[in-house]
Amino acid sequence: MDRIVYVHGQFVPEKEARIGLFDRGFLFGDAIYEVTAVISGRMIDNDLHLNRLDRSLKELAIPPAFSRADIVHVQTELIARNTLQSGIVYLQVSRGEADRDFFYSDTLAPRLVGFTQEKTLIGTKAQQHGITVDLVDDPRWHRRDIKTTMLLGQVMAKQAARSRGFEDVWMVEDGVVTEGASSTAHVITAEGRILTRAASQATLPGCTQRAIARLCAAEGLQIEERVFTPEDAQGAAEAFQTSASSLVTPVVRIGSRVIGDGTPGPMTRKLQALYLEAAGIPV
Repeated sequence: MDRIVYVHGQFVPEKEARIGLFDRGFLFGDAIYEVTAVISGRMIDNDLHLNRLDRSLKELAIPPAFSRADIVHVQTELIARNTLQSGIVYLQVSRGEADRDFFYSDTLAPRLVGFTQEKTLIGTKAQQHGITVDLVDDPRWHRRDIKTTMLLGQVMAKQAARSRGFEDVWMVEDGVVTEGASSTAHVITAEGRILTRAASQATLPGCTQRAIARLCAAEGLQIEERVFTPEDAQGAAEAFQTSASSLVTPVVRIGSRVIGDGTPGPMTRKLQALYLEAAGIPV
């Protein structure tokens, strides 16, 4: 079946979708995006994602041309029209279209596009057995708290990590871990404290990260938002990363160092189960 996508107010088959040559998202990366997980046909943590979308638009001074109800309608229609049960729904908002110029007019009309992707989100090999992550210097600009479409740094970091035999990559700046190339990094100390970065311009505020923090508070688990070094990460009892499309994924090796006994640890397993339970997914 031809996938249905949303482009500038219309639901159309993907083969008919067109984005203008002078769209500023295409020319300058002047656009933001969000990805929401879909499990059993339902969106997970969508309010957190839409809150972050609103914040990204404000930080880039892109006017809110679409109401939250309009955006949710687009998401739910895409899921329904594509009969999506497991995967993601993607949204992208660009500043608009105009002849190429670094300066932009405040009268530009923002452009909204969206699509779905089928993907297995539960019980993946990575979630069951854990992944290995490389460590690289963070090559990105300094406003990583804005979820822009400028992802070339992440693309290059992931590709280089794969060429070295790793499945993903965590980035390092000024001697501390910032985050994964498309995830939030977490480590668990021998005392059972979960460490993750606090919100700042150095990292993207993770929606799954926030959901995990809420679960930890409800369960009485210790979570501490602070910086940690690559050495802290490599000496941790457990490690994991979170994102909308990978949920809670164990990390069993960081660089050359095996984490724990090289298998997903008990705290990570508990967090995986708690997250699925909170989402209403049987475990």
